[in-house]
Amino acid sequence: MTDSLIRAATAEDFPALRAIEHAAFETLRRAGAVSGPAAVSGDADLRRYLEADCLDLAMDAAGQPIGYVGASLLEGWLHVGELDVHPAWQRQGIGRRLMKGILDKGRACGLPGATLTTDRLAAFNAPFYASLGFRPVDDASLPWLQAILDAEVAKGLDPARRLAMRLDF
Repeated sequence: MTDSLIRAATAEDFPALRAIEHAAFETLRRAGAVSGPAAVSGDADLRRYLEADCLDLAMDAAGQPIGYVGASLLEGWLHVGELDVHPAWQRQGIGRRLMKGILDKGRACGLPGATLTTDRLAAFNAPFYASLGFRPVDDASLPWLQAILDAEVAKGLDPARRLAMRLDF
């Protein structure tokens, strides 16, 4: 694992977060998980993560941003909305460190667990989250996750590839 620092992100970091997300989009494109022009999080999403105190940034030893995670509170759960690591830094444990940190925040707040949506077919998505303890949501126990999946499909993501997952704390 490479040396990296994780700190709380600020609004001033938004351009760097978008640059990371834009670069990571190409990894998803190569895996067939996305197509079309690269899409990145807007100010409203990033501010929601920031206001929930769930926007963390990973930086390399020189202080350059290399990854981030953003989450918010949704129906009393921690919902991870975005996790991106710049392609030059992927597969070095940075995403795992970011996720463990954000999940620890949810546990510390006494939340029942965490949720997310992801691509079910890309080899590095659902299996990665499963290695952290997430499992697919196949029932209606968290119906608001279906609304998130529907919104993703409305944005152009393939419904056959989308998967909701949950982790109980």
